[in-house]
Amino acid sequence: MGKILGNRVTIRGSGFFVPARVVTNEELSRTLDTTDTWIQERTGIRERRVAAEDENTSDLAFRAAQAALENAGVAPCDVDMIIVATNSPDTLFPGVAPRVQDMLGATRAGACDVQSGCTGSVYALAMGIAGVSSGLWKNVVVIGAEIISRIVDWSDRKTSVLFGDGSGALVLGEGDEGQGRFVSVDLKSDGSKHDFIVLPAGMTAMPASEETVKKGLHCVFMKGNDVFRFANKVLPDFLRSFLAEADIGPKDIQWWLLHQANMRIIESILSKLDVSPDKAIVNLSRYGNTSAASIFIALAEFLRNQSFAQGDRIVLSAFGAGMTYGAILYEA
Repeated sequence: MGKILGNRVTIRGSGFFVPARVVTNEELSRTLDTTDTWIQERTGIRERRVAAEDENTSDLAFRAAQAALENAGVAPCDVDMIIVATNSPDTLFPGVAPRVQDMLGATRAGACDVQSGCTGSVYALAMGIAGVSSGLWKNVVVIGAEIISRIVDWSDRKTSVLFGDGSGALVLGEGDEGQGRFVSVDLKSDGSKHDFIVLPAGMTAMPASEETVKKGLHCVFMKGNDVFRFANKVLPDFLRSFLAEADIGPKDIQWWLLHQANMRIIESILSKLDVSPDKAIVNLSRYGNTSAASIFIALAEFLRNQSFAQGDRIVLSAFGAGMTYGAILYEA
């Protein structure tokens, strides 16, 4: 675990954006061998958002960043760095972040993408925190943005029912005494399980060809049961140790914001930590798994409707392809 030293880093603003189109379980059941009941019982998802044909990941990221900057009262010209967590960029290069930097008119800002599966949210946030804490940057926009709908096989009920599109953003900056602060970060990976979630074709290991297209190898493949077992086995002990290093326990946490992947996973992790599900921030049923955007969307939506009480402790944690995982502790 890394305790955050140096400057106090706080959340100055938040925002999110989701596409207008809603795809319900009932709609999916018309073309898949599934039902609304089957999907809800196994995932907790009722509906998800799907981007329009003329929307790109950079468009979604821009809208979330714009909302977060407005919420923070920070002008684009005062942004020092833009970091975008995504697994579904417009193009591999240029990245999404430079496009957003231009769209915002953030002429002073650097920009880069982070790709670390669904955990990209936590990894990107850790980078932003480190930059502000060290004094390297004063204002950082961290974004999670995905259009996963374009890289799933919509005839495969094992994956297509899970994912949705959307974006969320936070503005990080130096905080004064009495303001919220990030306390600690821990980032992990178990590369021996790199084959649990993959997008096989399109890069150097398997360049695009007529055969890869015919075989549908440009879509997400997931060993669902293995991912489920990994999260349930690894995350509870990891989170318990993460908090112990900060000399606190699960019962000292007022809010839990876990990756919005599957309601059964969220409930199982909390149960093993002996934490009430009432302490979880969850919007999975309405948006599905938005990958690297899920934590940012859930947090921004929560903060739009209510606020943390001073002194509240919040754990943000995710897991994803790699297999990567991590956690961040924030004190309001």
